[in-house]
Amino acid sequence: MYILPFLSYNFYMPDILIIEDEKDIVETLEYNLKKEGMKVMKAHDGNEGIRQAEGKIPSLIILDLMLPGLDGLEVCRRLKRNPKTSGIPVIMLTAKGSETDKIVGLEVGADDYITKPFSVKELIARVKTILRRYEPTIVGQPAKATLKFRDLEIDSDRHIVLSAGKEIDLTAKEFQLLHYLAENKERVFSREQLLDRVWGIDVAIETRTVDVHIRRLRDKLGKTGRHLETLRGVGYKFHV
Repeated sequence: MYILPFLSYNFYMPDILIIEDEKDIVETLEYNLKKEGMKVMKAHDGNEGIRQAEGKIPSLIILDLMLPGLDGLEVCRRLKRNPKTSGIPVIMLTAKGSETDKIVGLEVGADDYITKPFSVKELIARVKTILRRYEPTIVGQPAKATLKFRDLEIDSDRHIVLSAGKEIDLTAKEFQLLHYLAENKERVFSREQLLDRVWGIDVAIETRTVDVHIRRLRDKLGKTGRHLETLRGVGYKFHV
């Protein structure tokens, strides 16, 4: 089970791992992230980035696509396959800006995608948005109730899903998508709405990444995947 190593960046300094081979960009990001009260870890190639992520779990990774050795897509794939690092949110940072590149980045598990040259202020804003989305319940606030159905249980505090009594290994994004749909059961959402509310990213990109995540969820959930209903030409809903 993955738990982010912070409560809120207003009270705790989240660790941001930058995996980027352009030193000027690393220095600029490091300076601005530290100004915002965050700690910075750095790696200049894919293999070193994976080692650092596995050694000290960061709160978020800023990952360049074009890296020496392992490229960013392969780094992201390996991080998302590893249960220890699969829940770490990732912002893909790259000079490639085509729609296809964005889709591939999102499909391998990236949470957001920003194209070089970029606004540092915009990147910092996206970092903060993702950190808020992933942060657990704040101390002193009531815990969210576990969502329970006849054959499916979704525990948002422990980040656990039980399907017919069996614990299911989901990525952070798969969990968020399932939880959002279940929390709003019987309500229909378009792909654009899900991209906006679960991914929190620019919906101008192709929406196929939502279909990919729904398909993976159904495969992993097995029989309980029937709760995820497709409304052709409209979108998806969680049907009880």
